[in-house]
Amino acid sequence: MIEKREASLHELQTLLDFVRWGASRFGEAGLWFGHGTDNAWDEALLLVMHTLHLPMDSKPEVLQARLAMEERREVMAILERRVQERLPAPYLTHEAHFCGMTFYVDSRVLVPRSPIGELIRSGFEPWLQVEPLAILDLCCGSGCIGIACADAFPEARVDLSDISSGAVEVAQVNINRHQLNERVRAVQSDLFDGLEGCSYELIVCNPPYVDARDLAEMPAEYRAEPEIALGSGDDGLDFTRRLLLEAADHLQPDGLLVCEVGNSWEALERTFPGVPFMWPEFADGGHGVFVISREDLLAYRPQFEAS
Repeated sequence: MIEKREASLHELQTLLDFVRWGASRFGEAGLWFGHGTDNAWDEALLLVMHTLHLPMDSKPEVLQARLAMEERREVMAILERRVQERLPAPYLTHEAHFCGMTFYVDSRVLVPRSPIGELIRSGFEPWLQVEPLAILDLCCGSGCIGIACADAFPEARVDLSDISSGAVEVAQVNINRHQLNERVRAVQSDLFDGLEGCSYELIVCNPPYVDARDLAEMPAEYRAEPEIALGSGDDGLDFTRRLLLEAADHLQPDGLLVCEVGNSWEALERTFPGVPFMWPEFADGGHGVFVISREDLLAYRPQFEAS
């Protein structure tokens, strides 16, 4: 194996050689994509360019550049890690992109990929009736949703909360990275337990929502993510039930709850028939995000209490 690897290091010379080699290895290993790229070629290109500290929008000619032997070893090492450890690429690069912003990530948090980003870019129109001065990113993970909201609403104060102390630490790294300490804070909280007395015009939540069956069938790349941020009971709604019951008490009049439930959206509608969940359509792809007003949360609270 070592001899074969050394031979490859001498045969592969250019960036393009290593991208092609990596894509071939990825295809051979049957890797799963979906944490920033959706195919083997783009995944290999991302890892090669990151390792060589080159921007993804470099001129095409750079692909013909020859690598020094030390560079070849570093590039091959990260490509081999992707195959052997089945880690999502952002866990190898510690970098992910969301809403045109860059975030630090590691295995303590999910890799950012929520379609909620499209709603942030549109200012949550037409559902948000007021300019939010207080926003909560609940189950914040890396903090990408809340920090993107802070960027979209520059007058707003934003809380990032998560039950995981590791996630809160990662969120704080990203608050520091984007120099938002004056307006954004990270708080450890199990739902609203650590947010007593706080209320918001906008609560945005990407909670655990994967049902037991989907969780058991997930590819290795998804199982590398923290299970506490994925699974939520047999039907994927354990957390969302609590959220629907308690969110109104932390929303201002005319406040709005935006929550992602992914593939569990059908179970949600079966569980709460008649509740006027609004389901945005996404031009960029994605599904399973509902919007509901504080008034409707209060009106249907008896149904939430009975579930």
